[in-house]
Amino acid sequence: MADSGVRVRDVWRRTAALSWPVAVQQTLNTLMRTVDILITGVFSPAAVAAVGLADLYAQLPLRIGLGLGTGAIALSSQDTGRGAEATRDEAITQALSIGFLMGVPLVVAGLTLSEPLIALLGADPAVVEMSGRYLALIFAAAPMRIVGIVGARSLQGTGDTRTPMVVNGTANGINIAATVGLGLGLGPLPSLGIVGVGLATAIGRTLEAVAMTVAIASERTALSLTRPESAVITRQLVAVSLPNFAEGLSTSLANFPFNALLLTFGTEVTAAYYIGRRAYQQFSGPLYRSASVAASIVVGQTLGEGRPDDARFAGLAITALSLLALSCSATVLVVGAGPIARLFTDDAATLEYAVTFTRVFGGSMVAFGLFFPLSGCLRGAGETRTPFYARFTGSFGFLLAFSYLAAITAGYGLSGVYAGIVLNYAWWVLVVGVGFVRGDWAETAATMMAERADASD
Repeated sequence: MADSGVRVRDVWRRTAALSWPVAVQQTLNTLMRTVDILITGVFSPAAVAAVGLADLYAQLPLRIGLGLGTGAIALSSQDTGRGAEATRDEAITQALSIGFLMGVPLVVAGLTLSEPLIALLGADPAVVEMSGRYLALIFAAAPMRIVGIVGARSLQGTGDTRTPMVVNGTANGINIAATVGLGLGLGPLPSLGIVGVGLATAIGRTLEAVAMTVAIASERTALSLTRPESAVITRQLVAVSLPNFAEGLSTSLANFPFNALLLTFGTEVTAAYYIGRRAYQQFSGPLYRSASVAASIVVGQTLGEGRPDDARFAGLAITALSLLALSCSATVLVVGAGPIARLFTDDAATLEYAVTFTRVFGGSMVAFGLFFPLSGCLRGAGETRTPFYARFTGSFGFLLAFSYLAAITAGYGLSGVYAGIVLNYAWWVLVVGVGFVRGDWAETAATMMAERADASD
């Protein structure tokens, strides 16, 4: 028992050392987005709507980057653990190259289709024009956005979480300053409105990608860029990345009909949902995201060292730490739902619903504390299908189908929606929990590493 306690403390110390830079990085990302909304709110409600509509499409480069980033962190952590620097460097070089190339069609789409894409959503002509200009700038930086995410995940896989924090934090700081300066026209800068906000984002993403690539190519980091040659690595990157991309995309697609369901209860309810969602992302997002990344790093590296039993133990220890942290966050959200919601609105009707949504999300944080580290463990092993199955079936089976049947068909109203949200997250935990306990993810990692070793001989 004493030995287990020492092992748990060692895992927790390692997790804390890896997690805090990721948590800081995620907090700064959230702050950047908050400033964008605050500045566009100064212009007009239409400007806020324009940014919101464009962001539905702007999730594409994000999802591509996160998908390839999952492949990069899995292969990078495994090969770091087994000391295979050559295959590791080729894997991250391929991930960066593939990511940049996948972003190029989005640049073309932004230049030629940005306004028609927004018009498809049924927005007013003025909103379509503003949103189209903003989206064109966001898509123009799509290759850089993807490279920045993949580069950060590649470095994190080696255990270096501080370099991505510094690079991303600096880029976000410049982004925030440029958003305020170009959006409002402060000092000698022109007042460009929503175009200034989009331009600031494009500048920040470009600087981030360039700095991340330079860091990887320099002697400051353990990684290096090399000539891509191995088809085995390409196949493994695609095989690991595709389910994660589909996982994120399925969640994004589910939000469209779910928003339609919320709108049947009124604008105030829809606004309240996003307030509650924003609250949990602000208070809890850095915690569960950093836990997921740390789990991928630790489990991937431990598997690379040939210690699957220790990898499983470490995964459980990280999950316990995550559950403890998210339980504290849940308490803050549930108890402080009223004051937190008032930070976002003073409309009485919206506030009432926002308090309830905040508490629903707060209660769901326990599920987040379990799902994200467990899914991070699986992703570190290269097993990305199980988290995809969890989120796809949960989003469409509970968030959509159950919520609609309970709220509309059975007549329970918003109570049915609240239940659908909670059951969705609970289902995520059940699926990944079974996958972690009974799945063959350690064998999957061993097979992938053996294939890469054979290909490099």
